[in-house]
Amino acid sequence: MISRHVSVWVDAAPDVAYAIAADPEQLPRWASGLAQSALRQTADGWVADSPMGEVIVEFAPANEFGVLDHVVRMPSGEAVYNPLRVIPAGQGQPRCEVVFTVRRRPGMTDDEFERDLATVAADLDRLRQLVED
Repeated sequence: MISRHVSVWVDAAPDVAYAIAADPEQLPRWASGLAQSALRQTADGWVADSPMGEVIVEFAPANEFGVLDHVVRMPSGEAVYNPLRVIPAGQGQPRCEVVFTVRRRPGMTDDEFERDLATVAADLDRLRQLVED
């Protein structure tokens, strides 16, 4: 399996970035690769209309460590695990780094993987702008 880490530095406290990134209602504002409109909560999880079709998103429980991992259940039934972290810059530092690990799924072409990486980079930049505003 091939993974690449995509990150962005955010000029805001880690808890501020985490609160926005962890809020499913904020996803359409920054995560275009996942949510193109408001998410709907169902018994199965949060449902999103994504570029891949309707997906179900299961989020990691709220935590103090900045872990925002989530599983995306694709229309095909495939479950894609997505590691996402908000990492403090250091003790008492008012900055943080948001890191998303993009994994190349079986059957992805080089071009598809590169497009996925570019989408994640653009999404993280929108998150940075949202948090810093």
